[in-house]
Amino acid sequence: MSEHGYLEQVRFLIIDDNAFSRQLTRRILNQFGAREIHEAENGARAKDEVKSFKPDIIIVDWVMSPVNGMEFVRWLREGPDSPEPFTPVIMVTAYSHLHNIMQARDAGINEFLTKPISAKSLIKRVQSVIEKPRQFVRADEYFGPDRRRRDLPHRGTERRSDLMDDGDVVDLGPHTTG
Repeated sequence: MSEHGYLEQVRFLIIDDNAFSRQLTRRILNQFGAREIHEAENGARAKDEVKSFKPDIIIVDWVMSPVNGMEFVRWLREGPDSPEPFTPVIMVTAYSHLHNIMQARDAGINEFLTKPISAKSLIKRVQSVIEKPRQFVRADEYFGPDRRRRDLPHRGTERRSDLMDDGDVVDLGPHTTG
């Protein structure tokens, strides 16, 4: 992964209202060979960038105005005018409480990164979306990457089989087995 040109063919969109944070993220990506990097200072401007630039990976901050990162991700995943709902999204934020992580996951992000970021942590998340892409699923209240990260052997009665519809994967969250 330390290869200088690792990200040479990957198109990035960085969405953050803080110019220093955008610059830091850009420099890290440049160190790994990224050349096509666009920026937006909020989710509203980012919508236009997604439509014209068509990034391969989006790195988005949570807290921005007038359109914050969560609103942007919801638009990207389910907006009727979203051109790229399957684009991987890495959410970057200083808000690292479990409920924030769960809320971002439920909005459809692929990876979560807590500020302040380091080169190692950012590249690890980028590498994850490139090398370990997760299948997208559609359920009644969710569209995005499969929220389950590990394939654990199931013990006990299969309780989800009657909830499956046309091969969709449905995640009911944590549950106990017998």
